[in-house]
Amino acid sequence: MKRMLLGAMFLIPALLLIAGCDTSLTVGAKTIGIRSGEFIYMDGYLRATYLFPFDKAWTACDKTLAGMKATDVERIRKIAQGSFTAMIQDDKVRISVDYVEKEITAVSIMVGTSGNNLASQLLHDRIANALKTP
Repeated sequence: MKRMLLGAMFLIPALLLIAGCDTSLTVGAKTIGIRSGEFIYMDGYLRATYLFPFDKAWTACDKTLAGMKATDVERIRKIAQGSFTAMIQDDKVRISVDYVEKEITAVSIMVGTSGNNLASQLLHDRIANALKTP
């Protein structure tokens, strides 16, 4: 009981310190990044959640790859998930689209072999712009 109380005394202030900040945690080979309380970077994938249905997010990802002149595009689509694999300027790009709820879709992007956060963010920005246009 004392151990749990002591652990809580250290855990709660630590969580308060990282709330609202960018931070990352590496355990073994797994890395998780947190930005503003949202899990966004895990094992090389940059994940964002969009308030759009799955079909619209899928189409936006496809348009983004076409706009970036992606080659060797491979599309795999199932009922509640799908993925794209493509090459953009000699970098392998993997995009995973997952149904979360009726109007919520999660999109995870990995650029390169171990993940390029900046390039993934660029693709997320382009997907967000494609979702805004009709």
